[in-house]
Amino acid sequence: MSQPTPVINVTEGENVHEIPPPAGIPCQQSDQDKTDQEIAASSQSNFEGDRMERDPEKSSESDYSTSNIVTWDGPDDPSNPKNWSFKRRWLATGLVSLITFMTPIASSMIAPAEFAINRDLDVHSTFDSELIFSIFLLAFVVGPLFLAPLSEVYGRVIVLQLANVWFLIFNLVCGFAQNVSQMLAFRFLAGLGACAPQTVGGGVLSDLWTSEERGKAVALYTLAPVLGPSVGPLMGAWIAERTTWRWSFWSVTMFGVAVQVLIYFTLAETFAPRILQRKAQKLRKETGNEQLRTEFESNDDTILSVMRRVLTRVFLFLGTQPIVQFLALYMALIYGVIYLILSTYPTVWTNVYHESTGIGGLNYLSLMIGLTIGAQVAGRLIDTVYNKLKQRAPNGEGRPEFRVPILFGSTILTAGGIFMYGWSAEAHTHWIVPNIGAAIFGAGANMTFTTLQTYTIDTYQLYAASAIGATAVARSATGFAFPLFANYMYDALGDGWGNSVLGFATLGIGYSGSIVLWFFGERLRGASQYAINK
Repeated sequence: MSQPTPVINVTEGENVHEIPPPAGIPCQQSDQDKTDQEIAASSQSNFEGDRMERDPEKSSESDYSTSNIVTWDGPDDPSNPKNWSFKRRWLATGLVSLITFMTPIASSMIAPAEFAINRDLDVHSTFDSELIFSIFLLAFVVGPLFLAPLSEVYGRVIVLQLANVWFLIFNLVCGFAQNVSQMLAFRFLAGLGACAPQTVGGGVLSDLWTSEERGKAVALYTLAPVLGPSVGPLMGAWIAERTTWRWSFWSVTMFGVAVQVLIYFTLAETFAPRILQRKAQKLRKETGNEQLRTEFESNDDTILSVMRRVLTRVFLFLGTQPIVQFLALYMALIYGVIYLILSTYPTVWTNVYHESTGIGGLNYLSLMIGLTIGAQVAGRLIDTVYNKLKQRAPNGEGRPEFRVPILFGSTILTAGGIFMYGWSAEAHTHWIVPNIGAAIFGAGANMTFTTLQTYTIDTYQLYAASAIGATAVARSATGFAFPLFANYMYDALGDGWGNSVLGFATLGIGYSGSIVLWFFGERLRGASQYAINK
């Protein structure tokens, strides 16, 4: 008489994981066993609370039993970052925004010290001088290509922490550079680490916030990388006037060490697949069931296959995703204009308005004020507009395209600010007028950034880091290139027409792209295996 072989269940919370008996031994299940498995299946949830979608880059054929899937312990599992307390989620958002604010300071802090650096490092070429400023952002073109995908394998926090340590080391060394070659090499290497927060941070927000509440968080996060480059020259101007330019690097490093200690002890992992992988590893060790996996793992996955797949993802997004291509183009234009204006600010205020380096640096406050106002306005509008349009929708469901209406207003502000800044500087009007123009530009630019970032996160939720990494490659390329031709453009066209070219480009790209997203965004998402389709 055969004895029924018991089924061993691994239970953690509400989730039940079955360990199958050895091959060839029949398994008889009681009604209670079946009920347990039904409970386990019903507890699986999506990041947004619905379900977890399998990685589209992997085969739809499951190579392991669904009873061995490790997922959340129900929709209210406290280990799911979207179920963290409101304060804890805002703490994580604030920490990521803080590190995203810190690293761009280093990109522009040396702008007011340009003449002193050229003197001490024996720089005679205008191109070399601009390259010292811009090469930091050239690294932002390279870094996201591997940092964004790596964060989707090893998690957000470890990538942020290691990249920040890398940045701090080479930013410190920049202060000891003795010639232009050393400075260029150290600046580039520092930039490779500094790009991580802007590359990975959007993914963190996707992990933490639902579409209905994401706007304010993205507004704070988006403010950081554009406010940092404005704060940098303000601090750098006073450092350059009172001590050596080398303290521009050393002071940022000191600030960065404090931030690094803070995130090391307080920032927890937010990437759900990584959290679940750790849970699966723990259960495999405790139960001996080597078949336990998350929905994002495969039994035949190897480190090499995973790395090959994820490291090509940014290129894939840039080459095959029309939505990413527009977002990258528009972000690249706005980001390039910001750095172009930042690189020429000292010339405008010291040469045209004959202000000292320290006083001239105060004009960066106007850009900072505009950026901050833009973040506040966008943070409130973006969720309000989204939720109202969602209520009016026939099925009551939200769509990423509900973010687009804000772009129509922010594009006008951005272009209008560029026109006002350029023509008032050309006419040598009262100093307050170009400052007002810069503030209007800053407000519009940050509203645009916030909207585009939120749209990206809404559209590519699981792959938000890679999608944002793809846009970061493009915008960093213009942030690097625009300052290199800024002086040549203004010499040929003047401040008025030079900035008008940028303003007209903003209107053309901004409005054409926004119209396409509004009318055809849903169709474009439907054609993508990476974008959400609802």
